[in-house]
Amino acid sequence: MAKLNANESRDVILDSITEGVFTVGSDWRITSFNRAAEGITGIPREEAVGKRCCDVFRANICEENCALKRTMESGEPVYEQTIYIVNAEGQRVPISVSTALLKDEDGKVIGGVETFRDLTLVEELRKEIEGRYALGDIVSKSHRMQELFEILPEVARSDSTVLIEGESGTGKELLARALHDLSSRADKPFVAVNCGALPDTLLESELFGYRAGAFTGADRDREGRFARAEGGTILLDEIGDVSPAMQVRLLRVLQERVYEPLGSSEPVPADVRVIAVTNQDLEALLNSGRFRSDLYYRVNVVRLVLPPLRDRKEDIPLLVDHFIQRFNRLRSKSIAGVAPEALALLMQYDYPGNVRELENTIEHCFALCQGSLIRPRHLPERVRPQSEATPSLPSKVQSLRDLERWFIMDVLRRNNYHRLATARELGIHKTTLFRKIKSLGLKVPPRGAD
Repeated sequence: MAKLNANESRDVILDSITEGVFTVGSDWRITSFNRAAEGITGIPREEAVGKRCCDVFRANICEENCALKRTMESGEPVYEQTIYIVNAEGQRVPISVSTALLKDEDGKVIGGVETFRDLTLVEELRKEIEGRYALGDIVSKSHRMQELFEILPEVARSDSTVLIEGESGTGKELLARALHDLSSRADKPFVAVNCGALPDTLLESELFGYRAGAFTGADRDREGRFARAEGGTILLDEIGDVSPAMQVRLLRVLQERVYEPLGSSEPVPADVRVIAVTNQDLEALLNSGRFRSDLYYRVNVVRLVLPPLRDRKEDIPLLVDHFIQRFNRLRSKSIAGVAPEALALLMQYDYPGNVRELENTIEHCFALCQGSLIRPRHLPERVRPQSEATPSLPSKVQSLRDLERWFIMDVLRRNNYHRLATARELGIHKTTLFRKIKSLGLKVPPRGAD
């Protein structure tokens, strides 16, 4: 039997590997290219060998942040960095790359090697999960949010006035936009106005417009937000801050569906769907006499309440992944995810600024993270207080499933294995907790059971 020479043996070995592998010399020209690399890139070995690797891969990091170049310059390998390449058909393909140096018998660097695997299936699964847990730009798998998702199409199809309550940063405007987009008015304007940011005189002209001569400087007619929203939806943000006098004007619009621009006595019809939004408790304002009861019952036809993020912490990993994908696109970066220790810190924080604060936290991490994983050192100090040590994770925590097991057991222990108290702290329904305990195979002592 004929013996294989060194190059042939190398090719046989490389072709048996399911990951793409290629090597380059010191001139950055490809010296070997295995069968899996051909399949992922769509480029035959004969075409790739001899070309510069940047001409073959056309990746988003080739020009400025080449992983192999970093390894060749620093001597440090790169592990599992997510990037995008362009295949032979011009399609963007997500891959995960790792790099190492090639040395001769004397230890001299003669080139580099890069292995890469196709993440297309992973990306498709991520999109499927996001599609399952997303409504418009809102992402959640919390049972309370899923209940909202279920009724939202029905609410959108009606033309009733909607009141959305929730703390600042919970996504009230996103919910209002989703209502508009699901409604028969979707092809008409969506107009938002912050009622709490303007004094009465300015708010009145902003909402209803004015006629020429209505006041000094009004040299021509100006349409208001109700006119701009004609046929569509108007969002009245922070309606709880509106003065009693302005509440009377809004009441007439909701009751009679007409308004009068400043300086005019002619009523103008308003074909507009009204969504009112507040971070206050309108019922409490009603009871204290600061909000008119007739206006309260006009805006509170359908009431939707967005829970704070601290009450739905099971959404944090999903939201983190959602924001990482968004900032990867905006910043042209390739961050693959969050290290388990960093995610543990993110899960423990209570987010007084809610989803908006979590988004800002991930944006902060993007400014500091130069690798493929967000780590505790990239988090803002408020999330990793200096007075507290980073949660010590067991060495067996190697995946998000392991982290979820560890995190749920930690919360159970803190609550003396009381299931209902644990479910409340996690922001999930008790039956969801039971289901997770069973699916994760957790051994929970009976003490504290409900």
